[in-house]
Amino acid sequence: MSNQNLLATVSRGMTTDEAETVAPALKALADPVRLRLLSEIAAHPGGEACVCDISGPFDLSQPTISHHLRVLREADLVTSKRRATWVYYRVNTGALQELSGLLGCLATVLGEAHSCEAGR
Repeated sequence: MSNQNLLATVSRGMTTDEAETVAPALKALADPVRLRLLSEIAAHPGGEACVCDISGPFDLSQPTISHHLRVLREADLVTSKRRATWVYYRVNTGALQELSGLLGCLATVLGEAHSCEAGR
């Protein structure tokens, strides 16, 4: 979705379908573990990491980390590719740029006068 479309969407108010499309990604990012995992993947050399590369800083079991990575993948925030016995994760920069654009548009619209304030 282009920034122009995002601004139009936000300025008229999001539809239920639009909000339901964006909400899973925002919900996935709202979890501290998933936010840290995303950060670990992004910070890893080459922007790609397997579970064994990023699980060190977490006091969580491998199945729990895998669960959080699955949520990130289902929210389209990371992509994954199996290589032999390992699964490598990469940040979906396009999805994050769209969320960034949406939040930027919300900030822009929220800074403008609202119709109920126009008469004041």
